[in-house]
Amino acid sequence: MLKHLFLQNNGFSGEIPVSLGQLKHLRSLVLTNNTLQGSIPDFSNCSRMDTLLLNKNQLTGRIPGKVNLPPLLTDLYLSVNNISGTLPTSLANITTLKNLVLTENHIEGSIPSEFGGFPVLEILALGANRISGTFQFALLNISSLVSLSLAGNFLHGEVPSNLCSSLQNLQYLTLFQNTFEGAIPSSLANASDLNMIDLSSNNFTGVVLSSIGKLRKLSILNLERNQLEAYDEQGWEFMESLSNCTELYVLSLYDNQLGGHIPNSLGNLSAQLQYLYFGQNRISGSFPSSVANLRNLVSLGLSHNNFEGPVLEAVASLRNLQGLTVHYNHFTGLIPSSLANLSHLEQLSLATNMFHGPIPQSLGNLDALVELNISANYLNGTIPNDLFNIPTLSYCYMSFNNLDGPLPHDIGNAKQLTNLQLSSNKLSGDIPITLSSCESLESMELDHNFLNGTIPEQLENLSSLKVLDISHNNLSGSIPNSLGNLKYIDKLDLSFNYLNGEVPTEGIFKNASAVFINENQGLCGGAQELKLPKCSLAPSASTRHRGFPVLKIVMPIASVLVLLAVIYVLFCSRKMSKKETKSLPSFNTKIPQVSYRDISKATLGFSASNLIGAGRYGYVYKGELFQDGNLVAVKVFKVNIEGAIKSFIAECNALRNVRHRNLVRILTVCSSIDSKGDDFKAIVYEFMPRGDLHDLLYSAQSADALSYLHHNNIEAIVHCDLKPSNILLDENMIARVGDFGLARFKVDNPETSLGFGHSSTSTALQGTVGYTAPECAAGGKVSTASDVYSFGIVLLELFIRKKPTDDMFRDGLTIVKYAEMNFPDKILHIVDNQILLQEHVHEGVSVANTKEVHECLISVLDVGLSCTNQSPHDRTSMQEVAAKLHGIRDTHHGGIQKIKFLVSSK
Repeated sequence: MLKHLFLQNNGFSGEIPVSLGQLKHLRSLVLTNNTLQGSIPDFSNCSRMDTLLLNKNQLTGRIPGKVNLPPLLTDLYLSVNNISGTLPTSLANITTLKNLVLTENHIEGSIPSEFGGFPVLEILALGANRISGTFQFALLNISSLVSLSLAGNFLHGEVPSNLCSSLQNLQYLTLFQNTFEGAIPSSLANASDLNMIDLSSNNFTGVVLSSIGKLRKLSILNLERNQLEAYDEQGWEFMESLSNCTELYVLSLYDNQLGGHIPNSLGNLSAQLQYLYFGQNRISGSFPSSVANLRNLVSLGLSHNNFEGPVLEAVASLRNLQGLTVHYNHFTGLIPSSLANLSHLEQLSLATNMFHGPIPQSLGNLDALVELNISANYLNGTIPNDLFNIPTLSYCYMSFNNLDGPLPHDIGNAKQLTNLQLSSNKLSGDIPITLSSCESLESMELDHNFLNGTIPEQLENLSSLKVLDISHNNLSGSIPNSLGNLKYIDKLDLSFNYLNGEVPTEGIFKNASAVFINENQGLCGGAQELKLPKCSLAPSASTRHRGFPVLKIVMPIASVLVLLAVIYVLFCSRKMSKKETKSLPSFNTKIPQVSYRDISKATLGFSASNLIGAGRYGYVYKGELFQDGNLVAVKVFKVNIEGAIKSFIAECNALRNVRHRNLVRILTVCSSIDSKGDDFKAIVYEFMPRGDLHDLLYSAQSADALSYLHHNNIEAIVHCDLKPSNILLDENMIARVGDFGLARFKVDNPETSLGFGHSSTSTALQGTVGYTAPECAAGGKVSTASDVYSFGIVLLELFIRKKPTDDMFRDGLTIVKYAEMNFPDKILHIVDNQILLQEHVHEGVSVANTKEVHECLISVLDVGLSCTNQSPHDRTSMQEVAAKLHGIRDTHHGGIQKIKFLVSSK
């Protein structure tokens, strides 16, 4: 007679035969991990059956009640099916049940109170269903419970504080992914055998209980994604108590409301600890160097906090480390070469900190590295060749640093590379042909550098490429037709270069919305939607055949022209000394007179080491120009670019007669010829040593500057290109508005209509995409309201920390709509975590303080939204904006001290 039937891990399909329910002597039926379908048949006649395992199939229908199940069943496993309906109350009448596992189905409704009547139940697993309601208090009667899993449901309310006073045999407690709230049950320490506690992804509040340290068998403590708090030493006492949990190997406090400082007792945690996560909190101060004691750590996560000081030296001794994520903090210092000792490291994320100095050559020894993210720091020097000899490297992010030199030739050895981001650096030289060997590349962003030469045709070998951005460089030549062969590419940005010739028409070039080629001077043809001029016809075959006779005529003429050119250069060199000091006559004669030679000497011959920026119409260098030894910034215009001369004149006119503490001061100009006899034009400004608002943003001072331009001048001036990179910071962190290359004068008095009534007509798109007012983008009228709109965008960008051109803003969603959707109730969800700073530990943080920060943010974002109305007439004037921001400073002084939004005293 058949007593045990084990058919697990096969490929059986169809329904479970009803005849199996007639096997009266059957004790065990195991059909786990097949593809069985249909409902569960009646097994009530299997009177001796104690084990029924039907998990991991495709069964449907409802859970059978006691009437259809064996009366002496001890193990019922129905998990990972498609079972629906509610939990039958009659299940509780099977008094022999020890293990009831129903996870990963579609069960609905609440947990019946009758479930509290299981006399010997040890495992109750109801996770990953659709169960709703509150925690069923009757479950506290099941004193035999060893494992309770209610995770991944829709349960809410508080968990009973006496949970483990009743369930003292509990070893596994998993309540994650519900909406439980209130404090963590204070009775947890009563279940001395607890091995795993997972309360993550709920709304638990209060502090982490020190009594958890009494659970000496605890190996996993997962409290991430809650609202737990710690602001002072008392709030962090639990850390010392956890040192008693000698078997602990997972501790996650990720994404809570923890603040203050982590105590040095961190180093006393279990020697078995492998996974330690503090990310997405508000923790400040130095990270304890005692972390070096945790020799078995495999993964350490500290991202999105306010940590400061050095950290990497202590971490470099953790030889088993595979993941290190410390991005979005204020860590400082060099990246130590000793990190190369972490031979198992797979993920290294140091982005958005304050690390400086070169990238250590030794990082190329990290043979297991998959992801390297060092973006948004202050790193300089060249990129080490050996990094791209790491065979496993798939993700390489180095954007927003000061890296220079050429792209490494060995980059083609990174065969597994899928994402390469090197944008916003000072890289120069050609795009290496070896890049075409990176056939796994899906995204390559090299924009905002100084790359030159042509675009290699061999890039067509990057058959998996989806995104290619090489905009804002100095690339020249034609666009290779071969780029049209990239069949998966959906974004191609070649804008702001010096490309010329005919634009291809195949592949991605058929989709004008996916190709960006603006601000190249010599392009023609292409898809009609690109609105480029037609290309001139190529010479016919007959014309080509007449080439030799034509040369006989052209060559003598060319020789004469060359001779005349030589004579002209010699003549110019004789007159150089007389012309070099020529300046714009309209400027005050008291300004210092400078020559091309002076400027060349000050910038070390316009060397790359002195280059501090580049724009559409020129390059900016730093140098020592005057005898006082102070640094100046020299903007050298690319006079051969269409619009550059106009920009030079506009900026001179705009800055000639305006004076304000928040405007960049012009020191002198030079309009002369260079050593080759070509036109040379430059403007010399005071040097702003603190960079621009890509790092910090002092909005009230910017508002003062614009208010002055719009309302306190005889002639109102419209800036036309306000953005973070045009707002600079001096040594005292005072904001100065600069770059008036697109500025326009308005003769009429702006006061008569709040600055919006008199506009000059714009015939072309002004300013920078994302910051330009809608009426300007549509070719409409430019007014002071256009600057107001740009200022509002800058203000929103400051707090949301996303550029208006971020990839998330698509399909009609803009940074303005994103802010409006979340204003005012959900602004803390969109404000970048880095902006919120905690008070010092000894001061503490109260609910009132948090409220003050919230009110301050509402006030500031309200100003930003009032500036970005679609209609120019509905926007606030800059006079009113400046007044409001200073009012916010005075009203919410306490809140402002907790935000990276500092304004100088007037």
